[in-house]
Amino acid sequence: MWEPINKSTLLDIARVLNITPSTVSRALNGHSAISVSTKEAVHKIAQKLDYYPNRVASSLRLGKSRIIGVIIPSAEINFFGSVVHGIEKIANENDYNVLLYQSSELEEIEKKGVGTFLRSRVDGVLASISKETTNLAHFREIKRRGVPLVLFDRVDDDLDVPSVVIDDFNGAYKATQHLIDGGCERVAHITGPQHVAIFNKRLKGYKKALEENGLLLDEELIIAGQVTIESGYQCMMELLNLANAPDGVFAVEDFTALGAIKALKEKGKKIPEEVALIGFANEAFGEYITPSLSTVDQQTIKMGEAAAKLFFDLSVDGAFYKSPREKVILEPVLVYRQTSLRT
Repeated sequence: MWEPINKSTLLDIARVLNITPSTVSRALNGHSAISVSTKEAVHKIAQKLDYYPNRVASSLRLGKSRIIGVIIPSAEINFFGSVVHGIEKIANENDYNVLLYQSSELEEIEKKGVGTFLRSRVDGVLASISKETTNLAHFREIKRRGVPLVLFDRVDDDLDVPSVVIDDFNGAYKATQHLIDGGCERVAHITGPQHVAIFNKRLKGYKKALEENGLLLDEELIIAGQVTIESGYQCMMELLNLANAPDGVFAVEDFTALGAIKALKEKGKKIPEEVALIGFANEAFGEYITPSLSTVDQQTIKMGEAAAKLFFDLSVDGAFYKSPREKVILEPVLVYRQTSLRT
């Protein structure tokens, strides 16, 4: 049996100390007008009576829920879990709670998440846009209502809201350059949906690296994927069936790369001797598979912390949308492992 919830109130504490409930409230909130002795007495009785503040009543009184809504495309991807970890760290430091919603990479579910947050009167929304989303009306509704909105990783500049991203172009450029420096002459790229800005920037970074190294851009070596293990496998099989197959592959993210590794093993290709490979995101599994996966680390915890800090820094005095839009761009960090390091 669960123990009944203690229902001690401010009035109970006030009666014991023969003071007003408003004095109790100010003492618990550390108001400067209340003496130290009174604060100590109030906290002592509150602890004795097992008093817990009523957050619902407090939010109604202050006009704040002290809750941030966070929308992520998938809880199965370590990248997003790590970003949420960074968000929660900053939220906890500011005595805020986080309400998490997973869109499952679907626009309709993402819309439901936004609706849930708005009905719950969250104080702000931090979101990464699903890869299936093409209509941004639900995000514009957040802005229309004056609720702070911060985007991270998958963003859309047309929304004109603060955001935190990795330098996807530079990360892709460096990843491709790494393969070229290792001796690869036909570097393929398995892309993601091009309406998603980060995937488009990674494609452009790949192309720039080929151009600057005087390598021919062969459209056969650019193959569209869906950012899944299965898609990575199928795309790699298509590349291996080319008359002139690639000797290096830059995969748009790590799950795509994982599928590519499966295909290469099935075809008996030596990694990295015959085909070198690098992914993007630094998912947790990459270090532990055989061969271990080279990748681009996206500074996930820093990304979450930066997104939460933007919310708190810009929300002072209700002036969130009065401030100029701020975009934080984090530097990618390359992680070299067995799939790309040729001896």
